[in-house]
Amino acid sequence: MTNLSIPRSGFGYFIFGAKIALSPSIRKFVLMPLLANVLLVGGALFYIFSNLNTWIDGWLEGLPSFLTWLTYVLWPLLALTILATFSYFFSTLANFIAAPFNGLLSEKVEELLTGKKVNDDGLMDVVKDTPRILAREWRKLVYTLPKAIGLFLLLLIPALGQTVAPFLWFIFTAWMLAIQYADYPFDNHKISFDDMRSSLKQKQGKSYGFGALVSIFTTIPILNLIVVPVAVCGATAMWVSEHKGQFTHLR
Repeated sequence: MTNLSIPRSGFGYFIFGAKIALSPSIRKFVLMPLLANVLLVGGALFYIFSNLNTWIDGWLEGLPSFLTWLTYVLWPLLALTILATFSYFFSTLANFIAAPFNGLLSEKVEELLTGKKVNDDGLMDVVKDTPRILAREWRKLVYTLPKAIGLFLLLLIPALGQTVAPFLWFIFTAWMLAIQYADYPFDNHKISFDDMRSSLKQKQGKSYGFGALVSIFTTIPILNLIVVPVAVCGATAMWVSEHKGQFTHLR
Protein backbone atom coordinates (compact mmCIF):
# COMPACT_ATOMS: atom_id res chain seq x y z
CA MET A 1 0.00 0.00 0.00
CA THR A 2 2.93 2.33 0.64
CA ASN A 3 4.58 1.60 -2.73
CA LEU A 4 5.15 5.07 -4.20
CA SER A 5 7.08 3.89 -7.23
CA ILE A 6 3.87 3.07 -9.13
CA PRO A 7 3.12 5.85 -11.67
CA ARG A 8 -0.27 7.45 -10.95
CA SER A 9 -2.49 9.98 -12.63
CA GLY A 10 -4.36 12.70 -10.75
CA PHE A 11 -7.36 10.35 -10.72
CA GLY A 12 -5.11 7.58 -9.43
CA TYR A 13 -3.95 9.63 -6.46
CA PHE A 14 -7.54 10.25 -5.39
CA ILE A 15 -8.33 6.51 -5.55
CA PHE A 16 -5.11 5.79 -3.67
CA GLY A 17 -6.24 8.31 -1.05
CA ALA A 18 -9.39 6.25 -0.40
CA LYS A 19 -7.23 3.21 0.22
CA ILE A 20 -4.99 5.13 2.61
CA ALA A 21 -7.96 6.61 4.53
CA LEU A 22 -9.19 3.09 5.30
CA SER A 23 -5.84 1.85 6.61
CA PRO A 24 -5.88 0.96 10.36
CA SER A 25 -3.21 3.48 11.39
CA ILE A 26 -4.95 6.39 9.64
CA ARG A 27 -8.65 5.85 10.35
CA LYS A 28 -8.64 7.57 13.75
CA PHE A 29 -7.24 10.77 12.19
CA VAL A 30 -10.03 10.76 9.59
CA LEU A 31 -12.79 11.24 12.18
CA MET A 32 -12.72 15.02 12.75
CA PRO A 33 -12.44 16.08 9.07
CA LEU A 34 -15.20 13.58 8.31
CA LEU A 35 -17.49 14.92 11.04
CA ALA A 36 -17.08 18.57 9.93
CA ASN A 37 -17.84 17.64 6.34
CA VAL A 38 -20.89 15.53 7.20
CA LEU A 39 -22.49 18.31 9.25
CA LEU A 40 -21.89 21.21 6.85
CA VAL A 41 -22.09 19.56 3.43
CA GLY A 42 -24.99 17.34 4.46
CA GLY A 43 -27.01 20.37 5.56
CA ALA A 44 -26.10 22.27 2.39
CA LEU A 45 -27.22 19.41 0.15
CA PHE A 46 -30.62 19.26 1.81
CA TYR A 47 -31.08 22.98 1.11
CA ILE A 48 -29.84 22.68 -2.49
CA PHE A 49 -32.11 19.82 -3.48
CA SER A 50 -35.07 21.66 -1.94
CA ASN A 51 -34.53 24.65 -4.27
CA LEU A 52 -32.70 23.31 -7.33
CA ASN A 53 -35.65 23.21 -9.74
CA THR A 54 -36.76 26.74 -8.87
CA TRP A 55 -33.29 28.24 -9.36
CA ILE A 56 -32.60 26.56 -12.69
CA ASP A 57 -36.03 27.29 -14.15
CA GLY A 58 -35.59 30.95 -13.19
CA TRP A 59 -32.20 31.19 -14.94
CA LEU A 60 -33.43 29.43 -18.09
CA GLU A 61 -36.32 31.87 -18.41
CA GLY A 62 -33.68 34.47 -19.36
CA LEU A 63 -32.78 32.60 -22.55
CA PRO A 64 -33.97 34.19 -25.83
CA SER A 65 -36.82 32.29 -27.47
CA PHE A 66 -34.63 31.08 -30.35
CA LEU A 67 -32.34 29.33 -27.83
CA THR A 68 -35.02 27.49 -25.89
CA TRP A 69 -33.90 24.26 -27.54
CA LEU A 70 -30.75 24.52 -25.42
CA THR A 71 -32.81 23.98 -22.26
CA TYR A 72 -32.31 20.21 -22.39
CA VAL A 73 -28.54 20.65 -22.61
CA LEU A 74 -28.19 23.49 -20.13
CA TRP A 75 -30.41 22.07 -17.38
CA PRO A 76 -27.99 19.29 -16.39
CA LEU A 77 -25.00 21.61 -16.84
CA LEU A 78 -26.54 24.23 -14.56
CA ALA A 79 -27.51 21.55 -12.05
CA LEU A 80 -23.91 20.33 -11.98
CA THR A 81 -22.64 23.90 -11.66
CA ILE A 82 -24.94 24.65 -8.71
CA LEU A 83 -24.05 21.40 -6.97
CA ALA A 84 -20.34 21.95 -7.53
CA THR A 85 -20.57 25.58 -6.39
CA PHE A 86 -22.40 24.86 -3.15
CA SER A 87 -20.40 21.72 -2.44
CA TYR A 88 -17.16 23.62 -3.02
CA PHE A 89 -18.27 26.52 -0.81
CA PHE A 90 -19.39 24.34 2.09
CA SER A 91 -16.44 21.99 1.70
CA THR A 92 -14.21 25.05 1.91
CA LEU A 93 -16.02 26.14 5.06
CA ALA A 94 -15.67 22.64 6.52
CA ASN A 95 -11.98 22.65 5.63
CA PHE A 96 -11.55 26.05 7.27
CA ILE A 97 -13.02 24.73 10.51
CA ALA A 98 -11.20 21.40 10.35
CA ALA A 99 -7.91 22.77 8.94
CA PRO A 100 -5.75 21.80 11.96
CA PHE A 101 -7.16 18.25 11.84
CA ASN A 102 -6.68 18.06 8.06
CA GLY A 103 -3.07 19.12 8.55
CA LEU A 104 -2.59 16.45 11.21
CA LEU A 105 -4.17 13.81 8.95
CA SER A 106 -1.84 14.81 6.12
CA GLU A 107 1.13 14.61 8.46
CA LYS A 108 0.25 11.08 9.57
CA VAL A 109 -0.31 9.96 5.97
CA GLU A 110 3.11 11.27 4.96
CA GLU A 111 4.70 9.46 7.88
CA LEU A 112 2.96 6.25 6.83
CA LEU A 113 4.15 6.61 3.23
CA THR A 114 7.74 7.64 3.95
CA GLY A 115 8.43 6.03 7.31
CA LYS A 116 9.84 9.36 8.53
CA LYS A 117 8.52 11.80 11.11
CA VAL A 118 7.26 15.08 9.66
CA ASN A 119 7.67 16.90 12.97
CA ASP A 120 7.64 16.14 16.68
CA ASP A 121 4.70 18.36 17.60
CA GLY A 122 2.25 17.13 20.17
CA LEU A 123 -1.45 17.96 20.42
CA MET A 124 -0.80 21.23 22.27
CA ASP A 125 1.65 22.31 19.55
CA VAL A 126 -1.07 21.71 16.97
CA VAL A 127 -3.48 23.84 19.03
CA LYS A 128 -0.91 26.65 19.34
CA ASP A 129 -0.33 26.54 15.57
CA THR A 130 -4.03 26.92 14.81
CA PRO A 131 -3.93 30.74 14.20
CA ARG A 132 -1.19 30.32 11.59
CA ILE A 133 -3.09 27.44 9.94
CA LEU A 134 -6.30 29.49 9.80
CA ALA A 135 -4.36 32.42 8.32
CA ARG A 136 -3.21 30.06 5.57
CA GLU A 137 -6.83 29.05 4.94
CA TRP A 138 -7.71 32.73 4.70
CA ARG A 139 -4.92 33.16 2.12
CA LYS A 140 -6.51 30.45 -0.01
CA LEU A 141 -9.89 32.14 0.32
CA VAL A 142 -8.48 35.51 -0.78
CA TYR A 143 -6.94 33.82 -3.82
CA THR A 144 -10.20 32.05 -4.69
CA LEU A 145 -12.93 34.59 -3.97
CA PRO A 146 -12.35 37.19 -6.75
CA LYS A 147 -12.24 34.45 -9.40
CA ALA A 148 -15.37 32.80 -8.03
CA ILE A 149 -17.25 36.12 -8.01
CA GLY A 150 -16.18 36.77 -11.62
CA LEU A 151 -17.49 33.39 -12.76
CA PHE A 152 -20.72 33.88 -10.84
CA LEU A 153 -21.28 37.24 -12.55
CA LEU A 154 -20.58 35.57 -15.91
CA LEU A 155 -23.26 33.01 -15.09
CA LEU A 156 -25.81 35.83 -14.76
CA ILE A 157 -25.28 37.01 -18.37
CA PRO A 158 -28.21 35.71 -20.46
CA ALA A 159 -27.34 33.01 -23.03
CA LEU A 160 -23.54 33.47 -22.90
CA GLY A 161 -23.28 32.97 -19.15
CA GLN A 162 -25.49 29.88 -19.01
CA THR A 163 -23.59 28.33 -21.91
CA VAL A 164 -19.95 29.07 -21.09
CA ALA A 165 -19.85 29.51 -17.31
CA PRO A 166 -20.57 25.86 -16.35
CA PHE A 167 -17.53 24.65 -18.29
CA LEU A 168 -15.28 27.40 -16.90
CA TRP A 169 -16.57 26.80 -13.39
CA PHE A 170 -15.73 23.09 -13.58
CA ILE A 171 -12.15 23.83 -14.69
CA PHE A 172 -11.79 26.51 -12.02
CA THR A 173 -13.17 24.22 -9.32
CA ALA A 174 -10.78 21.42 -10.31
CA TRP A 175 -7.80 23.76 -9.91
CA MET A 176 -9.00 25.23 -6.63
CA LEU A 177 -9.67 21.81 -5.11
CA ALA A 178 -6.18 20.68 -6.11
CA ILE A 179 -4.83 23.75 -4.30
CA GLN A 180 -7.13 23.25 -1.31
CA TYR A 181 -6.00 19.72 -0.54
CA ALA A 182 -2.40 19.83 -1.73
CA ASP A 183 -1.84 22.81 0.55
CA TYR A 184 -2.02 20.66 3.70
CA PRO A 185 1.18 18.67 3.09
CA PHE A 186 2.95 21.72 1.63
CA ASP A 187 1.99 23.78 4.67
CA ASN A 188 3.17 21.05 7.05
CA HIS A 189 6.65 21.80 5.70
CA LYS A 190 6.11 25.58 5.86
CA ILE A 191 6.33 25.96 2.08
CA SER A 192 4.81 29.25 0.98
CA PHE A 193 1.46 29.44 -0.77
CA ASP A 194 3.03 30.91 -3.92
CA ASP A 195 5.70 28.18 -4.07
CA MET A 196 2.98 25.58 -3.64
CA ARG A 197 0.97 26.97 -6.58
CA SER A 198 4.12 27.09 -8.72
CA SER A 199 4.88 23.46 -7.93
CA LEU A 200 1.34 22.35 -8.80
CA LYS A 201 1.50 24.25 -12.11
CA GLN A 202 4.59 22.27 -13.09
CA LYS A 203 2.39 19.16 -13.12
CA GLN A 204 -0.91 20.68 -14.19
CA GLY A 205 -2.26 17.50 -15.75
CA LYS A 206 -2.12 15.61 -12.47
CA SER A 207 -3.29 18.63 -10.49
CA TYR A 208 -6.35 19.20 -12.68
CA GLY A 209 -7.07 15.47 -12.90
CA PHE A 210 -7.00 15.13 -9.12
CA GLY A 211 -9.13 18.25 -8.59
CA ALA A 212 -11.62 17.21 -11.29
CA LEU A 213 -12.30 13.86 -9.64
CA VAL A 214 -12.65 15.52 -6.23
CA SER A 215 -15.10 17.99 -7.82
CA ILE A 216 -17.19 15.18 -9.30
CA PHE A 217 -17.34 13.33 -5.99
CA THR A 218 -18.41 16.50 -4.16
CA THR A 219 -21.60 16.51 -6.28
CA ILE A 220 -22.55 12.88 -5.54
CA PRO A 221 -24.83 12.51 -2.49
CA ILE A 222 -23.45 10.37 0.34
CA LEU A 223 -20.03 10.02 -1.32
CA ASN A 224 -19.46 13.76 -0.97
CA LEU A 225 -19.69 13.37 2.80
CA ILE A 226 -16.44 11.37 2.87
CA VAL A 227 -14.55 13.21 0.14
CA VAL A 228 -12.54 15.53 2.44
CA PRO A 229 -10.38 12.95 4.27
CA VAL A 230 -9.96 10.92 1.07
CA ALA A 231 -8.82 14.05 -0.80
CA VAL A 232 -6.38 14.98 1.99
CA CYS A 233 -4.87 11.48 1.87
CA GLY A 234 -4.67 11.47 -1.93
CA ALA A 235 -3.15 14.95 -2.12
CA THR A 236 -0.54 13.97 0.47
CA ALA A 237 0.42 10.91 -1.56
CA MET A 238 0.73 13.17 -4.62
CA TRP A 239 2.92 15.57 -2.62
CA VAL A 240 5.27 12.79 -1.53
CA SER A 241 5.59 11.27 -5.02
CA GLU A 242 5.44 14.31 -7.30
CA HIS A 243 6.44 17.46 -5.43
CA LYS A 244 8.48 16.86 -2.30
CA GLY A 245 11.66 16.11 -4.25
CA GLN A 246 11.60 19.60 -5.79
CA PHE A 247 12.42 21.09 -2.38
CA THR A 248 16.03 20.07 -1.77
CA HIS A 249 15.96 20.74 1.97
CA LEU A 250 13.28 18.04 2.35
CA ARG A 251 15.03 15.23 0.47
